[in-house]
Amino acid sequence: MKRLWQICLVICGLAGGPAMATELKVAVAANFHPLFEQIAEGFERDSGIRVRVSSGASGALFTQIVHGAPFDLFLSADRDRPQRLEQLDLILPDSRVTYAVGVLAFWCRNAPATELELRQWHSRLAIANARTAPYGAAAEAVIERLALGPALQGKLLRGNSVVQAFQYVDSGNVNGGLVALSLLKARGVDASQYWPVPPQWHGSLEQQAVILKRTAHPQAARALLDYLLQQHALLTRSGYSLAPSLAQL
Repeated sequence: MKRLWQICLVICGLAGGPAMATELKVAVAANFHPLFEQIAEGFERDSGIRVRVSSGASGALFTQIVHGAPFDLFLSADRDRPQRLEQLDLILPDSRVTYAVGVLAFWCRNAPATELELRQWHSRLAIANARTAPYGAAAEAVIERLALGPALQGKLLRGNSVVQAFQYVDSGNVNGGLVALSLLKARGVDASQYWPVPPQWHGSLEQQAVILKRTAHPQAARALLDYLLQQHALLTRSGYSLAPSLAQL
């Protein structure tokens, strides 16, 4: 059976020679960047459509888009910013869709990562900036839930994105962090060093994508989005869970 993206390519006349001149510019949330590079490579190989990726904190990318950055698609690490773009009438109708659900994890370099270890944590801790990164807001919610604020006073090291928070721990600057599970899996971190935080401890990390109204290649953009939505096995292996709507595809 043909996948949805293949059907779209045929209907839109993108398969073959004309597609080679098409280039899509995609703004991708930092946590999803490593995996999306793999997905984009497969899409380029199968369709002939080039994909140029720009990565950063969702809040920073959102600001660029509102100010006219020439992206075709936006893959956010939350659902709030895609909804706001829809309210601003900056996206194509019916293009806002959940492509993955992120997982926050506690990463501990010098001891087994457990719930108890997190509850007793009093050393420096790396997190993303809650103002620009959804994973930062999730981390702040966990800290508040566990009443860790007093113990971590002056000890939070905030990165501009969850990738930067990850790098603080990976480089040895700090021994612990609340980061995206997908980054830990991409890095090959031993499972004993991280503990997935229960999703009910923080707000939703539902990640949504939109096609921007300013795109010059709406059919190609929809083809890429359809291709992404078919990557169920890759997403789950890479540290994401699926929204119910995706699990039924």
